[in-house]
Amino acid sequence: MKNYFHSVVLNESKCLGCTTCIKSCPTQAIRVRNGKAIIINERCIDCGECIKVCPYHAKDAVPDSIEDIKKYLYKVALVSPTFLSQFGGKVSVNAILTAVKKMGFNDVREVAYSAEILGKVLDKELNKDGAKLPLISSACPAILRLIQVRFPELLPNVVTLESPMEVEARFIRKELKDKGLNNEDIGIFFISPCPAKITSVKKPIGSSDEKSAVNGALAIKDIYMEVRKNIMSLKKIENLQRSSKIGINWARTGGESKFITDACYINVDGIQSVIRVLEEIEREKLRDIAFFEGLACRGGCVGGALVVENNFIAKQRIHQAATQSLSENNITEEEIDEFYNSGILHQTSAITPRLVPPLDDNIAIAIKKAEEIEEIVKRLPGLDCGSCGAPSCLALAEDIVKGNAEEVDCIFLLREELKNLAKNLVDLSIKVPPVILGKNRKKEDKDEGR
Repeated sequence: MKNYFHSVVLNESKCLGCTTCIKSCPTQAIRVRNGKAIIINERCIDCGECIKVCPYHAKDAVPDSIEDIKKYLYKVALVSPTFLSQFGGKVSVNAILTAVKKMGFNDVREVAYSAEILGKVLDKELNKDGAKLPLISSACPAILRLIQVRFPELLPNVVTLESPMEVEARFIRKELKDKGLNNEDIGIFFISPCPAKITSVKKPIGSSDEKSAVNGALAIKDIYMEVRKNIMSLKKIENLQRSSKIGINWARTGGESKFITDACYINVDGIQSVIRVLEEIEREKLRDIAFFEGLACRGGCVGGALVVENNFIAKQRIHQAATQSLSENNITEEEIDEFYNSGILHQTSAITPRLVPPLDDNIAIAIKKAEEIEEIVKRLPGLDCGSCGAPSCLALAEDIVKGNAEEVDCIFLLREELKNLAKNLVDLSIKVPPVILGKNRKKEDKDEGR
């Protein structure tokens, strides 16, 4: 856990401790302490929700730089359908791909090509022996990490297929190695719409020693303007497009589910909505569903935290690009079966739970701390207002027991504390010291002639 890479980071100089981010985090990974937000590494899933809602732009992602591609002899750009949706007007897919190649790449490939291949084997996953239904899509890395942290018992339901990004990179790497290139000379860079995909490149979701076939990830928002300039200055447009209509639509909500035949499925976007569905699956209330496609961002990948275009507009552009696509994925069913059986489409290691560290390594002490948390929660108002810097009263109670907060961080308990303090001060202020009280009594006796 100590070496876990996160692409989402905090810029403390911009953070004003407004607590906006703590309510949007789906795993309660953010606290505000001493006027600044802090990110709990063990809980963060790099979904980018905090990036979207921060009014001061204090949260951001750490992608690779375009300069990093110079480290490699042969450089390949992986373009997602989401990137195609960022350009309006009559800009063709080939124009966008050519403009990306002009940035210094030797080749440009589309993730949508592998997306279609993966879509065509979904039925095989549903029908294979031992499949635990409903199967849960493995395409969104933020949702996979969410399941690792909050719903680990649902990991057996996750499809064992890799993401389109990873599969496309494997295809490219194998192709180039077959042509005689050394593996270390090949640099494959994904143009990412979200921080979760950047993290999955730097730190794959599987075992700790697993390595991605992708070398780096560039943020869409970082290269958008240069690609746009290149589009405007193009004198020749290369025929680089290989994606088909159905592959391009993968970037929209339901794009993956549409490959399912003769089975009931649901698709949901927005991480809070996905959480509610996962809770229902966990309670075994969706037994009639065979497949669940959950995407962390509204609208699908087009709603990622690192895009530049409005997700509703981008969804429509995806539809237009798919409608205008003349390319056809000409891979035969026999070739798809060969890919499926070769393992190139599948995860190479099991996805394991990413549990938050226990209250204490000693079970007896941990139980005692859990009891303390219950007692503290009873004293808290239960409003989950976030004013204390924690997302809920329960989270504050846990922080108190762990020594990271105090009960008076709750403004309601602080008010009661101040009220009691004020009362004590009033009571003290009307008390007369015994010496003065004795003198007053002697004076009263003298005045009465005693």
